Amino acid sequence: MNDSPRVGFVSLGCPKALVDSERILTQLRTDGYQVSPDYEGADVVVVNTCGFIDSAKAESLEAIGEALEANGRVIVTGCLGVHEDEIREVHPRVLAVTGPQQYEAVVNEVHRHAPPPANNPFLDLVPPQGVKLTPRHYAYLKIAEGCNHHCTFCIIPSMRGRLVSRAAGDVLGEAERLVAAGVRELLVISQDTSAYGADLRYRLDFWGGRPVRTRLLELCEALGSLGVWVRLHYVYPYPHVDEILPLMADGLILPYLDVPFQHGSPRVLKRMRRPAAAEDNLERIAAWRRICPDLTIRSTFIVGFPGETEEDFDTLLDFLEQAQLDRVGCFTYSPVEGARANELDGAVPEDVKEERWHRFMQTQAVISRNRLASKIGTVQDAIVDSVDPEGASARSTADAPEIDGVVRIRDGHGLSPGAIARVMIEDSDDYDLVGRLAD
Repeated sequence: MNDSPRVGFVSLGCPKALVDSERILTQLRTDGYQVSPDYEGADVVVVNTCGFIDSAKAESLEAIGEALEANGRVIVTGCLGVHEDEIREVHPRVLAVTGPQQYEAVVNEVHRHAPPPANNPFLDLVPPQGVKLTPRHYAYLKIAEGCNHHCTFCIIPSMRGRLVSRAAGDVLGEAERLVAAGVRELLVISQDTSAYGADLRYRLDFWGGRPVRTRLLELCEALGSLGVWVRLHYVYPYPHVDEILPLMADGLILPYLDVPFQHGSPRVLKRMRRPAAAEDNLERIAAWRRICPDLTIRSTFIVGFPGETEEDFDTLLDFLEQAQLDRVGCFTYSPVEGARANELDGAVPEDVKEERWHRFMQTQAVISRNRLASKIGTVQDAIVDSVDPEGASARSTADAPEIDGVVRIRDGHGLSPGAIARVMIEDSDDYDLVGRLAD
């Protein structure tokens, strides 16, 4: 084992890119490679980049530079890989550059620059669920790749292509292996989760000898039968999403939806070419909450989009007040090379973007604070992520890892990561809850 080549790995960007990294690492482990915990001990370093916005590009280029300085032998892959000339202009010493989803290409480059063992006795060391970069108790489950939308601020379709769904049996087989390996929370991801199966015309597939249609409703029903938390991300507010809410109300999957609304002004949404209008979104939110009163909704928004007026921004704040969303992220608009939004008139000055961002976050902080305060005195299920001398850090059904809040359990010292505890909520702030184990 000590003679096996070692690969260092840096994974940047969204959970979808993380799943790509897991797939690459699983293949490399199958080929007999070890994963190095540091640059110095690696024969070659792979950097899986993000290229969605300028700040992500800058972070990726910086990570490539750090790897080159520490190791000198670097292979670049991922979304920024579509801009090979830009990468090589800044870092001409990189060994190779591949784009997103080019799993075979990046593995071949690793083979080329750090040849695998001639005989591979390590196949049994790769777990059935593959190599995972998340903690043992939760995992991302990617159900599709690509996107059919043409949002003016986004270049994902040009980097990752049109929607390509995985067959339901394939997804469910992976989910089953993850649960058997100890995963207690499955985070369902794709570029457009609501569109799952549309490209396959919702064809019939099989799982464990049983027929199951490649469609979001049937997939959620099957995932809900595995006895673990199932959390949905990147859900566009299409009408058929309404069918999923009864499953949440019945406790089959978590009452949680991650919906990228992006704005509340009909005029801005039209310029963004988003697939739903603000009025429809408010009606849909109200309908969802009638079906499942405990529903948690998280979303992301962009302020400072080209042409956004003060009136548009006030409309966005009004949308926030009416929607009363539980978890919200916000970004100032950043031009992305290749995005059609760059051609729009009405660029918003940077200082105005920043001022609107602060007003947005102040408005949402009050909403979040009030919604969390309403949970004081209730008992919440929470999955434990870590334990320290001060107690345990956990997440309720309303909290996705790394992007939402936490539940601090004061007397959770005896708990273990992955345990699901009943917690009496005693206090809250703008984003987090605090409590003790319920009797």
